[in-house]
Amino acid sequence: MGAKSLLVKKGDKVIIKRNSKTNGINGSPWSTFFLTAPYITLFFIFIALPVFISALLSLTYFNAIDFPSFVGLKNYVNMFSVDRDFMQYVVPQTLTFAIIVGPGGYLLSFLIAWMLAQLPKALRTVLALIVYVPSLAGGVLIGVIWKSLFSGDQWGWLNAVLMDFGLINAPISFLTSPLYLLPITIFVALWSSFGIGFLSILSALCNLDPELYEAAHIDGIKNRFQETIYVTIPQMRGSMYFAAIMSITNAMSSGALAVTLSGANPTPQKSAQTIIPHMNDYAFIRNELGYASAMSVVLLLFTLLFSKVASMLFGNKD
Repeated sequence: MGAKSLLVKKGDKVIIKRNSKTNGINGSPWSTFFLTAPYITLFFIFIALPVFISALLSLTYFNAIDFPSFVGLKNYVNMFSVDRDFMQYVVPQTLTFAIIVGPGGYLLSFLIAWMLAQLPKALRTVLALIVYVPSLAGGVLIGVIWKSLFSGDQWGWLNAVLMDFGLINAPISFLTSPLYLLPITIFVALWSSFGIGFLSILSALCNLDPELYEAAHIDGIKNRFQETIYVTIPQMRGSMYFAAIMSITNAMSSGALAVTLSGANPTPQKSAQTIIPHMNDYAFIRNELGYASAMSVVLLLFTLLFSKVASMLFGNKD
């Protein structure tokens, strides 16, 4: 029950008085707490607490057996001065991967969503499902399809086609070659990047206000490009911001694809070694969890930096 109201007549005026007493959660000062408590609890347990613990471990030497010993900023200093692989391979390849997969996946999501929005509803629904499914079953499809396609023997699909056409004389080891592994990883990451962000853009495109287009044509809009820039994009700024954040997260977390494709960590000749497999190498193979935690903090800072850029481009400027 909500708050009760009383009508009080004073002379010619009728004043409404509300009873401050409430029954149940509705209207109670505690209602906000009860509504947000589950989210706050889960956020604290699964996000805030692990980040805090990781930041603490990054200041220690921890080998998963002995008690962590405090070393200060030594892990961060070693990362940028002693770990040659980090500066020579990991940082350049992580930035290359993120810059191509992040904005590339975002632009592809927008273009394909825009094209699907022009189709009839039934056909659009089927094609959207086809585009979206790889983001759900990426790991399975990587093992079944892409490893078979790029297999380094004569039974690999790509090698078989190239040999049948006489383009090569011997099979190419695509997934162990330093020349091909990173480009293949980027291609597979782009192929599986049509996830929640893609659906968000498609949903926004299908729910635009047609009256704004009519008003824009009266004001002088002459073609579809001007419609997109001055009418479509401003209406879906929130969805585009969400999709940008999802693209950044996907780009930063998809680096382990190279390990899945090549079957080795570190990747062959470190040709596709990004920060995720490098961190896993130190955490689960070398058992240097303090150093791996320091890399996770650096990865978090990279993600926050790119997210800030996305916020400047698509965030609410009001």
